[in-house]
Amino acid sequence: MATFESADGTRLAYRRTGEGPPLVCLPGGPMLASAYLGDLGGLSARLPSVLLDLRGTGESAVPADPATYRCDRQVEDVEALRTHLGLERLDLMGHSAGATLALLYAARHPGRVGRLVLLNPSPRAVDLEITDADRRKLAEQRRKEPWFPDAFAAFERIWSGRAAAGDSAATAPFFYGRWDGAVRALFDRERDLKNTEAAAGYYAEGAFDPKTVRSALAELRAPVLLVTGEYDLALPPERAAEYAGLFPAAELAVQPGGAHYPWLGDPGWLAETLTRFLR
Repeated sequence: MATFESADGTRLAYRRTGEGPPLVCLPGGPMLASAYLGDLGGLSARLPSVLLDLRGTGESAVPADPATYRCDRQVEDVEALRTHLGLERLDLMGHSAGATLALLYAARHPGRVGRLVLLNPSPRAVDLEITDADRRKLAEQRRKEPWFPDAFAAFERIWSGRAAAGDSAATAPFFYGRWDGAVRALFDRERDLKNTEAAAGYYAEGAFDPKTVRSALAELRAPVLLVTGEYDLALPPERAAEYAGLFPAAELAVQPGGAHYPWLGDPGWLAETLTRFLR
């Protein structure tokens, strides 16, 4: 992996594929090493890409000040990467919590964003409410799945405030378009890729003001693609449409049968959707 130095001296690592101006990808989690993204379902074979390990994750160094794990304080890491890559503007993609960082970057440096991809973005930065009723409506559409009874029972306990140990992990199948041995292995691996201290500080108090973020995004001129899955409990399609409506120029793409990890559910669909938008 290649490295560069951020504004505060923290050395950050990234993995680059292909030649030419890349799509810069910010991982979610929050604070998972970018390895969980794999090759984004073969996207890197179609488009040049840069996958950044956020500070304190993967091959990137642990910062001297843990307060810099807060997402707004990592915006300048992305700006330092743009400068390092020699790009006037960058095409930027964030997955899940990584989309929050991408949004904050676009809000602070709107002129530096060519195209913006929000891949199953967290709704926190724009204070978009996802209710238990929203999640139940989607969850119940997957009753034919063999794992449904145990996973749904765990959700019922969580929704009622009676969550037991292990219930959160038991709901994991709902966040994937398919739940087989290969996907379960990837889910288990994520635990080893996460910096839990950094994750606890990512959304620390003061990271952003949703009203201010919304105001900045309403002025963003860069084309935006927002991707969610037909069954994504983190951002159901109806709420994703509201999210896309916050931008002057945003396209919504809903992956049929997909959930929160579109490159695992239908990699061909994702690669084609992103390639069409970015080219």
